[in-house]
Amino acid sequence: MANNVTKPSRTSRIAVFVLVAAIAAIAAALWFNRAPITGYANVGTSYAARVACSCRFVAGRSLEDCEKDKLGGMELVSLSDDAEARSVTATFPLVTANTATYREGYGCVLEKWEG
Repeated sequence: MANNVTKPSRTSRIAVFVLVAAIAAIAAALWFNRAPITGYANVGTSYAARVACSCRFVAGRSLEDCEKDKLGGMELVSLSDDAEARSVTATFPLVTANTATYREGYGCVLEKWEG
C-alpha cells in the first residue's frame, strides 16, 4: 500500500515562517507601545463618555444620534448608556472603558479613574 502523505513544499514552509515572524513583530510593537496606546485609549474613551453623556442626558438625544458626535479616528470606541443611572460608558475593546454620569447642577462628570 502506497503512502499518500505529501511533504509540505519549501514555499509553504517559508510562507508559514513569514506569517509567524509578522505576528511576532506586531505583538512586540504593541507590547513596546502599550503605554501610549493605553493613554490615547483612556483619553478617547473619557472624551467620548463625557460628550455622549451630555448629548444623551442634557440635550435629550438618543444614544444612536449621539454616536454622530464622535471625532474621526474614534471608530473603535463603542458607547452604551444606563438610563436609570443616567450614565454613558465608552469602551475601547480590550484596553479601557470610562463612564460619565449626569449629576444635577454639575452636568456630566467622569467617574473616578482607577489607575
